[in-house]
Amino acid sequence: MAKKFTLTPLGDKIVVRPAEKEGEKKLASGIIIPDTANKEKPAKGTVVAVGAGKYEDGKRVPLSVKIGDVVLFSKYGYDEVKVAGEDYYILSESSVLGVVGK
Repeated sequence: MAKKFTLTPLGDKIVVRPAEKEGEKKLASGIIIPDTANKEKPAKGTVVAVGAGKYEDGKRVPLSVKIGDVVLFSKYGYDEVKVAGEDYYILSESSVLGVVGK
């Protein structure tokens, strides 16, 4: 039985499980690019929880992303949290740059 996720984001926030880091890459020329050189790229992860949406003009606007979507998001637009020993990111939907595979 799957473990129930115990963190519920509020408003337009989403919770993302970060993708595994790719690590070092070796170019055909033999040059090794360490993971630290890739830190400026957008982050990637899977949405595991979504808020109900934010209010605009007195009406709730639902989020565009849903649980299970793989998203790219701004590298500095999230807060890191640890839940049940696992790392997650909490971010606003506005920090999402795009959904992979849609």
